[in-house]
Amino acid sequence: MEMVPSEEKQLVPKEGIFWSCRQSIFEEMQKRFSQIESAAEEPRVLCIVQDTTNAKTISERLTINLPASTTVNKFYEDVAHKAGYVNGTFCLAWANAGDMAPLDQASEMSLVLSGFEAGKKNFLQLTDKDGEQPQIASDESGTADSSGLDDSSQDRFIGPLPRDGTVGCSSDYSSPSYSYSSILNKSETGYVGLVNQAMTCYLNSLLQTLFMTPEFRNALYNWEFEDSEEDPVTSIPYQLQRLFVLLQTSKKRAIETTDVTRSFGWDSSEAWQQHDVQELCRVMFDALEQKWKQTEQADLINQLYQGKLKDYVRCLECGYESWRIDTYLDIPLVIRPFGASQVFGSVEEALQAFIQPETLDGPNQYFCERCKKKCDARKGLRFLHFPYLLTLQLKRFDFDYTTMHRIKLNDRMTFPEELDMSPFIDVEDEKSPQTESCTDSGAENEGSCHSDQMSNDFSTDDAVDEGICLDNTSSAERVLKPKSSLTFELFSVMVHSGSAAGGHYYACIKSFSDSQWYSFNDQHVSKITQDDIRKTYGGSSGSRGYYSSAFASSTNAYMLMYRLKDPSRNSKFLEVEDFPEHIKRLVQREKESEEQEKRQREIERNTCKIKLFCMHPVKLMMMENKLEVHKDKTLREATEMAYKLMDLEGVVPLDCCRLVKYDEFHEYLERSYEGEEDMPMGLLLGGVKSSYMFDLLLEIRRPDQAFQPYKPGEVMVKVHVVDLKSESIAAPVSVRAYLNQTITEFKQLIAQATGLCAETMRVVLERCYNDLRLLYVPNKTLKAEGFFRSNKVFVESSDSTDHQVAFTDSVLWKLLDRHGNTIRLFVSLPEQSPGSLASRTICPKASADSEDSFDGAKGSRKSVEAILEESTEKLKNLSLQQQQQQTSSTSDSQKSSEHSDFEHIESPAQEPDTASQPSQTENCTRVASDTENQFPSEERSDSDVNNDRSTSSVDSDILSSSHSSDTLCNADSGPLPLANGLDSHSITSSRRSKAHEGKKETWDTAEEDSGTDSEYDENGKSKAEAQYLYFKAEPYSQEDGSGEGQKCLLVHVDKRITLAAFKQNLEPFVGVPSTQFKVFRVYANNQEFESVRLNETLSSFSDDNKITIRLGRALKKGEYRVKVYQLLVNDPEPCKFLLDTVFAKGMTVRQSKEELLPQLKDQCKLDLSIDRFRLRKKTWKNPGTVFLDYHVYEEDINISSNWEVFLEVLEEPERMKSMSQLAVLTRRWCPAQMKLEAFREVVLESSSVEELKEKLSEMSGIPLENLEFAKGRGTFPCDISVLEIHQDLDWNPKVSTLNVWPLYICDDGAVIFYRDSTEELMELSEEERNELMKKESSRLLKTGHRVSYSPRKEKALKIYLDGGPTKDPGQD
Repeated sequence: MEMVPSEEKQLVPKEGIFWSCRQSIFEEMQKRFSQIESAAEEPRVLCIVQDTTNAKTISERLTINLPASTTVNKFYEDVAHKAGYVNGTFCLAWANAGDMAPLDQASEMSLVLSGFEAGKKNFLQLTDKDGEQPQIASDESGTADSSGLDDSSQDRFIGPLPRDGTVGCSSDYSSPSYSYSSILNKSETGYVGLVNQAMTCYLNSLLQTLFMTPEFRNALYNWEFEDSEEDPVTSIPYQLQRLFVLLQTSKKRAIETTDVTRSFGWDSSEAWQQHDVQELCRVMFDALEQKWKQTEQADLINQLYQGKLKDYVRCLECGYESWRIDTYLDIPLVIRPFGASQVFGSVEEALQAFIQPETLDGPNQYFCERCKKKCDARKGLRFLHFPYLLTLQLKRFDFDYTTMHRIKLNDRMTFPEELDMSPFIDVEDEKSPQTESCTDSGAENEGSCHSDQMSNDFSTDDAVDEGICLDNTSSAERVLKPKSSLTFELFSVMVHSGSAAGGHYYACIKSFSDSQWYSFNDQHVSKITQDDIRKTYGGSSGSRGYYSSAFASSTNAYMLMYRLKDPSRNSKFLEVEDFPEHIKRLVQREKESEEQEKRQREIERNTCKIKLFCMHPVKLMMMENKLEVHKDKTLREATEMAYKLMDLEGVVPLDCCRLVKYDEFHEYLERSYEGEEDMPMGLLLGGVKSSYMFDLLLEIRRPDQAFQPYKPGEVMVKVHVVDLKSESIAAPVSVRAYLNQTITEFKQLIAQATGLCAETMRVVLERCYNDLRLLYVPNKTLKAEGFFRSNKVFVESSDSTDHQVAFTDSVLWKLLDRHGNTIRLFVSLPEQSPGSLASRTICPKASADSEDSFDGAKGSRKSVEAILEESTEKLKNLSLQQQQQQTSSTSDSQKSSEHSDFEHIESPAQEPDTASQPSQTENCTRVASDTENQFPSEERSDSDVNNDRSTSSVDSDILSSSHSSDTLCNADSGPLPLANGLDSHSITSSRRSKAHEGKKETWDTAEEDSGTDSEYDENGKSKAEAQYLYFKAEPYSQEDGSGEGQKCLLVHVDKRITLAAFKQNLEPFVGVPSTQFKVFRVYANNQEFESVRLNETLSSFSDDNKITIRLGRALKKGEYRVKVYQLLVNDPEPCKFLLDTVFAKGMTVRQSKEELLPQLKDQCKLDLSIDRFRLRKKTWKNPGTVFLDYHVYEEDINISSNWEVFLEVLEEPERMKSMSQLAVLTRRWCPAQMKLEAFREVVLESSSVEELKEKLSEMSGIPLENLEFAKGRGTFPCDISVLEIHQDLDWNPKVSTLNVWPLYICDDGAVIFYRDSTEELMELSEEERNELMKKESSRLLKTGHRVSYSPRKEKALKIYLDGGPTKDPGQD
C-alpha cells in the first residue's frame, strides 16, 4: 500500500486521502445547499436606489434584492459597490419622505426592522453627505470585486436615457467617452452649483456667467459694503458679493440664491415666473449701476459691456448724411429675416446682415434737409466701438402671424470660438467707396436690417429705459482704434431648451484658468468638450429651408458672451490669499455660518421626529403634536420633553405621565416601556427614520392609580356595559387580552374590570360598523372570533329572560342596533308668529277613533316658540297627558304593546286638562292600528341588514365612531344623559327598527315614481306610518346668535328613517303639516340643497350635520318642481329666469299653461294670453322641442325633478300643430353691410333642404339659386364674429335632408345662417378692421361666446431698488 504524508505530517494510505477529500467536498456542498435553501425560504427586500448626486445619474436606478435579515451596514456596502462609490461618503434616505432623514450607516439592525418592507419595492435616494459629493472608488479600492454581492444584485438597471433636448445640460452632452464612474464631482471640478428655486434657471445661468468673468468678479470683490449706509438684505451688490464668495469657497455642492432674489425685492411668487435671460441681464445691470453711483464701480458696466454704433440715413442724391450715436449692451442677431425663406447659418452672416443698409424709396422716401425734398436714401447702422465683453443675443423667439402665437426658431446657427469683429467696424470715411459699396449690397436684401433691431436703442434724448439709463459720454471710455486687435474669445454660451411657451436655461462656460469647458446646470456642474458646444448650434446638419425648425432640436444657444483677446487687459481671478480685507472677513463669517449649519444638519439627522398624542385632562380632548428628540436622549428625558410640549406643567405631576407606543388609526396601545426609562430613544424607536409606522401617547394616571403594563402581542378591547332596564350604554372601559385566550377567559377579564357576573354575561363583538356578533362558544379563541388590534364589545349581565330568545330578536340586539344607527342632527326651524299654529292642519297619526281627541284640542295648540321654551319637566308632563288621552281610544292590539322595550311619545299638542299623572306603563303606547307592531321573532336576514343599514361614503365618521357617550331614552321619568352632557326629558319617538318584510304597502316598495316622491299613498295615508325608527328631539340654543326668534332642535334619529317619516316627526316643532315645509341640507360652505326624495333614508347624513327647515308646499306623488325661463331670441341675454312652479304627472301642456298664467301675472308682471306663448324643452341654454298643447307629461314628454323649460312669447298664433313639423331659427348674414339681422323662426313640414331654401327665399327675397345657408356652431345663439362668419362656417353643405351629416338637425331650435352668394364682402381699411375687431371682441366677451383661451399673463421682470414693489389697493 502506497503511503503519503498527511497534513499532520503522518503517513496515511493514498486511498484514504482520496476518500477524505471526497467526504470534505461532499460536506461543503451540503453546507452550501442548506444555505441556499434557507436563503430561498427567507423573505427578500427589493431596494430601488436613485442617485441624485449628479445630473447624469439622476435618471438611473440601482436595483438590489437582499435577504430581509441583511443589516443596514451591509446594505450601505452593497450600494457603494454597485454605484462605484467609497463607502461612507454618501447617505441613503427614503425617497418619499419630506425631510429626507438618512438611514443610520452604523446600524446593525436588519432591513425589516429598519422600516423596509419584504416583498415590496422600497424606494431610496442616494444623496450627498455633509454637502459633499460621494467619492468615486478607484480600481484598487477593492470595491470593484463583485464576489461579495448577492447574485441577484449583480445587474445594474438603468432607466430610459434622457431625450435629446430635455431639460438639463448633462443630458444633452451624453458623449460616449463619458462613463458613470468618470463623472467629475464637486471636489474635482472645483465649482459649486446654484439651487433652482422653482423656475430661476435663467437667473442661475447669468449669475454663473458673471461669476466666471474675472473682470466682473474682481471688481465686485473690490467694492466694500458699508453697514451704516444700507440694509444688507436689500443691497444687491452685497448679496452678489456674498454669493460669489460662497461659489468660490463653499464646500457645498450647490448653494441657494434666495438672498439675492430677496435683495431684488422679489417674493416667493417670483420664483415661479420664468423670464428671458437677456432681459434679466439688462435689468440687473441697470440696478447695479443705480446702486454703484458715487463709487469706484459707477462706470463698471459701461467699461465692460457697453459699445457704440452710428444710426445713419444718407441721401442718394446729394450725399448728405444724418446720424446719431447710440450705445448698446448686447447685439441682437436675427436668425430668420421677416418674410424670408432662408435662415442665416452663422453669427458672421447675421452680423453682416445687421449692418447692411436698406433703401428708403417710394412712399418711404426720406426728407433731405439739404435738398429740401423727399429723396431716395440709404438707412443703416455702423459699429463705432465694440465693448471689452461682447454679448450676442440670438433672436430665437419670434411671432407667427399665421397662427398668432409666439414661436421658437430652432434653426442651426454656428458661432466660432474666436470671433474677428474687424470686418464689421466702420474705419473709413463716410463718403468712401467702401461705404457706397456696402450700401449697394444692402439694397439686395430689403427689410433685412432695421434700427429697431437693437435691443437697447439708447439716444441722447432718452432719460430712462427698461434696462439701463446711460449718459452720452464717459471719461473712462476706451475707443478701439482701427488697427487694434478685434479678436474676441468665446467663454459663455447660455442655452435654452424648450419652446416659446417655456423651457430651461443652463450655461456652458469656459474657465479662463485652465481653458476647460464646464456645464453649469443649476446645482450640477460637470466637464464638457468642444463637441458638446457644437451641439448647441441647433437645427440639423442639412438645410431644410423654412421648415427646418420643425425637425430641429429644441436645445440651442440663445446668448453668447465673448471677451476681447488683449493681454494688457485680460485679468485673472483673485485667489483667496489675495482677497481684500473686507472679503476675507466675509469669507470667515460665511465659513462660520456654514459650520454652524453643518452642525445643525447633523443634529437634524440624529433627531427622531414622531407624532405625539395626549388626552388633555383639562381640555378633555385628544391633543396632537410632533415630538422631536435626539436619538441619544433617554426615554425619561423624552417624557419630560413631551410633558412640556403638551402644556401639562401645573396640571398633573410629571411622575403621573409616561410615554407608550400607540396606534392612532386603531386607537390601540401597542406596548409600554417598563424598566426602559434609561434607554436611548434611537434604540427604543428603531433608529432615526423619516416616518414611523406607529405613534407615541403621553399617558396620564391619577395620583392614586398605578400604570397598567401593556405587553406586545396584546389586543385592546373597549368594553361598553349595557343596562337593559335603563336602555343605556355606558362609556367604554379598556381591557387588554391575548388572541389565544378563550371566550370564557375573556369573560373573566371583563368581570374583573366591570364587576359583572361572568356566568350570566353576554358578550357582543362589533367587528365593523353595525356588524354585531354574539360570542357564545366558550372554548373558541379571540383570534378565531375575529379580534384584531383594537376591538369594541358590548356586555350585558342580568337575570332577565332576554338571553333565552334568539339574539336578533332580543332586546339587547334591538338596543345595540338602535345605538349603532343613531345620528345627531342640528335642525334650524323657520320663524313663525305666536298664533301661527292656531289654524294649522294636523296630519292624523292615530286611528280614526282618536279623531275626537284631536278635535277637542285644536283650540289649545301652542306655538313652536311655546313648545321650545317650556321647561323639560313641563314638556314631559304635556307628553304624558296627551298619551293618556290617546290611550283611551287605542285598540287592543295597541295595548298589547305597552310592555315593549321602546315607547312612542307624541309631541306636546295641547295643555293638560287634568292634574292626574299617568303610570309608567301608560307612557308606552303605539299610534299605528295594525297588528304588526310587535317585533317579529324570526331571524333577521342578511338582506334586511343590508337594506336597513345602507350607508354612503359620507358616513365614514359614523363607521369609526362609537356612540359610547350617547345614552338612549328610557321609559322612566328620570333625566337622561345626552351626548352633549345635558339632562333632559326630551320629546321622544322610538320607532320600530325592523321594516315590515311581507307588507307591500310600506313606503320603500309602494313608490315606483322616478321623480320626486310623495309622502302619501293612493288612499291619502301617510307612508311614514309603517316604519318605527328612533327619533328624539330637544330644544337647542344656537351659539352663533344668528338672530332673534331663530329656533333650533338637537335631534337624535335613526339614520334608516325615511325623509317622509323624519318630516312627520318634525311636524309638532315646525307647526305645519309635513306637506307644507321643505327640508334643506346645509353643507360645509353653507350651501343649501333641498332634500326631495321622501322614500330615501337619512343614510347619507352623519353626526352633527345641519338641516334647515323652510316653509313651502312640498311635492305630492307624481309632482315635479320646474324652473321656468323666458326665451328671448333677439336679446343680448336670451335666457331669463321667471319663476319656480310645479307640474304633475298626467297633466297636459295646456293645463300647465293655464296654471302658469296667474303666477306669471303676479310674480313676473306678464299678462299673457294662453294662445300667445308656448313651452319648449331647455337643454342648458339651447331651445329644443316645442311642446304642443295636447302633449301629456310623462307620456309624451319625459319629466324629472328640478326640470327646466323655456317659455317663449309668440307674436302670432302658434304655427306648430304636429310633431312632424320642425321649427328652426334663421338669421341672415349681410356681407356688404358686415352685419347680422335678427332671428326669425321658420316652420318646416319636413326635413327637406329644398323646403328650407324655398321658405328662406320667400322670406328674404333672395333668388333660390343664390341662397346659401350654414348651421350655427356652439350653444344658442351661436354667436360668431362678423369678421369670421363669411369664411369660417360650412356654407351650402351638399345634402338633401337636414337630419344627416354634417347638419344633424333633428329637433326644434337649430340655428341656421343664410346669405346671398352674389353679395360682395365689404372692403375694410386697416383702421376700420381694427375698430370692428374691438367691437366684436367686446360683444362676444359680454355674451360669453367664442372667447379664446387667454394664457397666464406674463409678469414684467423688475428689480426693485427700494426693497419691494408698492402694493396698489385696487390692483388684483
